Amino acid sequence: MSDELVLGGDLGGTSTRIVIADSEGNVVGRGAAAGGNPTSHPASAAANFGQALHTALAGLHAAAVRAGVVGMAGGVALQRPEVAAQFEAAWTGAGLTVAPAYIGDLEVAFASGTPEPDGTVLIAGTGSNAGLVRNHQLLRTSGGHGWLLGDDGSGFWLGREAVRSVLQALDLREPLGLLERAVVQALLPDRDEPAVAHREGYDSLRDDVVRTVNSRPPVLLAELAPAVIAAYAQHDETAQTLVKRAAELLTETVARLKTSAHSGPMVLAGSVAGESSPVGQLIREHFAGDVHTARDGVGGATWLALGALNPALATTENHARLVEH
Repeated sequence: MSDELVLGGDLGGTSTRIVIADSEGNVVGRGAAAGGNPTSHPASAAANFGQALHTALAGLHAAAVRAGVVGMAGGVALQRPEVAAQFEAAWTGAGLTVAPAYIGDLEVAFASGTPEPDGTVLIAGTGSNAGLVRNHQLLRTSGGHGWLLGDDGSGFWLGREAVRSVLQALDLREPLGLLERAVVQALLPDRDEPAVAHREGYDSLRDDVVRTVNSRPPVLLAELAPAVIAAYAQHDETAQTLVKRAAELLTETVARLKTSAHSGPMVLAGSVAGESSPVGQLIREHFAGDVHTARDGVGGATWLALGALNPALATTENHARLVEH
């Protein structure tokens, strides 16, 4: 094992993962903890970051880490001095002496999908965002404005539109279709027969749906996306319309990044853009070219750390070793 080590991190809303590798791309340490997104709960995110760092570095010399790249969603929160101080304390508290490079989830996703330096990346999961990458760095973005102002075509968008289809049917006093019944059942599981709205009154059911949705964090509408995908598989007309429109919105988001100098592969990340998702399949059909699927984000960050240590180490072999394990 080489004396020089690198560190890669992937801090998301639900998990924090750290990998330590030697200069030959061999993984020598791993750590994991709960969510590390600093936007909502910076103190707990920083604590989870520190826990994952300590676990990954167990039995290793932290001072031997000569390069560190940490990707995270919500990284803008680190611009707040008090949040940055908490993450700095977690980092130095683990014995690390090299300054970390914090990057966004778009760059991590792109690096996990391809070793190429230039290209385009689209993330479509709970939210949606696209980016233009040049020399492994994010040059421009499109979308990513959050559930209130954007996230078109995302899991949140699918869930919101599915609920709107329920409300439209109730307003029109129309029978609920397959998708609408599934949405009502997900939102109001105690109702025995959501398909027959008139039994309890269209207005009563409508009010219950509206009240339930508004009583929860808006982002939880993304939990209804699987219902749309399931109804699509059963040839539900509304679900098919929503899936097609989601794919169109996401391809439009990417299209806003296009320039005459555009080159390189496209990397797709997130559950909505996944290979098994009909939205992802439509996106792949639309671009029909050099399209890759994002793999292990923490592996991509670790590979970028190797390149930061020495560009000659950012080989395709090391990339495959780190992201496809």
